[in-house]
Amino acid sequence: MKNKVLQIATGIALFLSAGAEAQTNPVISSWIQNTTGITGRHYISGSSTPIVDATYPANVQSVAYNTTNVYVSCSGIPAYVIGPYLDGNPNQGGNNNNKYKFPLNPVQNTGTLASTTGGTIGVFINGVSLFDYRDGVSYKNSTGADAGGPLGGMGDGIWNRDAVPAERVGFDCAKGHPAMTNYHHHQNPSAFNLDLNVISTVCNLYLADGLYVIDSTVHSPLIGFAYDGFPIYGAYGYKNVDGTGGIVRMKSSFSLRSITSRTTYYDGTVVTAGPIVSVTHPLGEYREDYQYNPTSASTPDYLDIHNGRFCVTPEYPLGTYCYFATVDANWNAYYPYVVGPTFYGTKVVTTVPSIPGGLTTYVSSTGIADVTNENLKVSIYPNPANDVLFIQSHLGGKTNRKVELVDGLGRIIQTQTLFQGSTMCYFDLQTVYAGIYFVRVTDGDKVETSKVVVTK
Repeated sequence: MKNKVLQIATGIALFLSAGAEAQTNPVISSWIQNTTGITGRHYISGSSTPIVDATYPANVQSVAYNTTNVYVSCSGIPAYVIGPYLDGNPNQGGNNNNKYKFPLNPVQNTGTLASTTGGTIGVFINGVSLFDYRDGVSYKNSTGADAGGPLGGMGDGIWNRDAVPAERVGFDCAKGHPAMTNYHHHQNPSAFNLDLNVISTVCNLYLADGLYVIDSTVHSPLIGFAYDGFPIYGAYGYKNVDGTGGIVRMKSSFSLRSITSRTTYYDGTVVTAGPIVSVTHPLGEYREDYQYNPTSASTPDYLDIHNGRFCVTPEYPLGTYCYFATVDANWNAYYPYVVGPTFYGTKVVTTVPSIPGGLTTYVSSTGIADVTNENLKVSIYPNPANDVLFIQSHLGGKTNRKVELVDGLGRIIQTQTLFQGSTMCYFDLQTVYAGIYFVRVTDGDKVETSKVVVTK
């Protein structure tokens, strides 16, 4: 295994020294740029009709680069519908006018590792913020960053509450929520209702999608970049670091500790006592309830202590270090969720007040995953259908896609748009007669057609 990793690393060095064109660098080409004028949308509690936020442009507004960095401008608002937040969160995502600087060639941190922190620690390819596991609340305080309060509040920061279980009732269908106006995800950004075991009912009334759909048969797409500049992928990848072994779920190397009291960390450090493990304070409520189990060459699908590994991916055929958005066997998010609790690389990504001059502007004209060509892969359900028919793309594309419901004579019955950066649309079948129909998805010169049955 060590030899393979060294071979991959050597290959990267040769690739970079060969002067490959900058535009092939995924940190430039992977962003979902808003080329259609799409704006954000949100639900309010009690209404399943989205409100259009006409002044909030969705996705990424611009990408520009020089020989060392890429600069990304974005609102922080996705194309999929966000909200409501049923835990009483008074905030709503807004246009944050974020401007990020990413390195073209991130580097490993060989010194003291940098811990992830409260607030943004990475950016998804649609410009939405990634937060780590925490909600800013430790055992001895009751205010946190996600609630708009001070990070850590009056607490001691020893037993840090895990936001994913603690704030589940406040996550929308896409598994996100806002801190002030900063809408963000703590976890895998695929909608609750698409998990194998659905643990939230929020999608029942406030249906939305997410950035991508988990597909266990293909390598998950590149979905973002961490604040050290290294890429983030979805839940599935190649089993072996050299790209062989088939597609498997990438597994966290953290597990819940076997404890009944909270007086030490898993490394033996004695700390101020936290609450006794109980129904009120179950294992998994706090980040310190987990222990790290070192990986080995015999477990290449288990990730390292940062929740990543050095491996081949579709976008990096010569290999790269990357993080994965970990889930369990039921596709429910699993700690440490995306990045952390420390960064692998040197934390260098910054927000900048303005984009400097003299840059080359990058304009994307292709789909989200050129390497795998999965743009038009869709699921259509239910089939047969009666009242409504959902069209679910496996990837959020970089362009709007036209979706048509066509009858047996070739007549277009309904037309919908699968917006860029979004993965779902649907047809209302209440006025459609029973029979055989076809769903036609068009993306530029690519067309996919599927047969469906409508029953009454």
